[in-house]
Amino acid sequence: MTMSRIILLSAAALVALPMTQAQAQKVRGVSKTEVLIGMHTDLSGPAASYGVTSSNAIRMRFDEINEAGGIHGRKLRLIVEDSQYQVPRAVQAVNKLINRDNVFLMAGSLGTPMNNAVMADQLKANVPNMFPLTAARQMHEPMHRLKFASGSTYYEQMRIGIKWMVEKKGKQKICSLYQDTDFGQEIFQAARDQTQAMKIALVETATNKPADTDFTAQIAKLRSAGCDLIASGSIVRDAIVPYATARKMGWMDVDFIGQSASYDQIVASAPGGVTEGFYTMAGTILPYRDTAPAHLVAWMDKYKAKYNAEINIGSVYGYALADMIAIGIERAGKDLTTDKFIAGMESIKGYRDIFGGPVVDFGPQKRQGSNSSFLFQVQKAKFILIDGPIHLGS
Repeated sequence: MTMSRIILLSAAALVALPMTQAQAQKVRGVSKTEVLIGMHTDLSGPAASYGVTSSNAIRMRFDEINEAGGIHGRKLRLIVEDSQYQVPRAVQAVNKLINRDNVFLMAGSLGTPMNNAVMADQLKANVPNMFPLTAARQMHEPMHRLKFASGSTYYEQMRIGIKWMVEKKGKQKICSLYQDTDFGQEIFQAARDQTQAMKIALVETATNKPADTDFTAQIAKLRSAGCDLIASGSIVRDAIVPYATARKMGWMDVDFIGQSASYDQIVASAPGGVTEGFYTMAGTILPYRDTAPAHLVAWMDKYKAKYNAEINIGSVYGYALADMIAIGIERAGKDLTTDKFIAGMESIKGYRDIFGGPVVDFGPQKRQGSNSSFLFQVQKAKFILIDGPIHLGS
């Protein structure tokens, strides 16, 4: 090799070195001192009870990590945008988070329609969607390297719940009351598929709009069909009102079963005990102060001191998902990139949150951490654990 050739190669190597360093510095949302994490959620709309508490809990976990020195010298900074549970506002929020704030990933973003509306653009920008607060199947199906969901889906929960009710309580006349939305369709499809799998009839169905306040006609229709179990595609208010309507009409020999969207203390503690006996499935466990172990009471006290409010299920979701994200970032190593973060997440096996939730595992072809569920019943204004964790195939 000639001397001039060696000189040219050496010069090229010197030029290439700073370019490589510059490229490393251009990982979106990552600097030498911090990692930017985005979240679009409801802080002031109809689902704010989830959005406020989940974002508070994420920030609480990140603050704990930052106070201990961060991860590989970097602090975790959460940037939250209020979608007010509206799709157009979610689109605006994500546009800001991706294009102006340049976030590294999205964490705990709330709502099925909101996540669906922004997912394509978010993935195109190479921004991972981590543990959105929705149990819709689209959050991990179809498989995509940037989509991670933590727990069981609405569809799985409802199928498991119906199967349990048929096998354990002898239910035979299954009906469904569900929102006339994409979310509600998940519940209907689960009821249809599970009854077909068990070779029993889906006797009757009825639908409602999310804002409906009168369910007299739907309950009368289902009662006339002789239903003994109603698969409820409800969130909070439309879990309470139909159940209370049935009981007020004197229809006592029917059970209702919901899913994680109705696993909210607002449902359990509805005034007058109108939801007493209501069943629901969920993917994790909400602790109560009077029965929780000492470490969870301490966690509740810390949350209350920080935010002057009691925890709810949103707090549980937020804290656990923040903890898993931190593990992925730590395992990615000092030279954090999206690819290394994904590899770090894929290495998580046998994770258990502090609340007693299910075992969570990920892998190169596994983006749903757990598909098991817990069955609860409202008893004296609390969700009491009846069974679980239960898998669909068990």
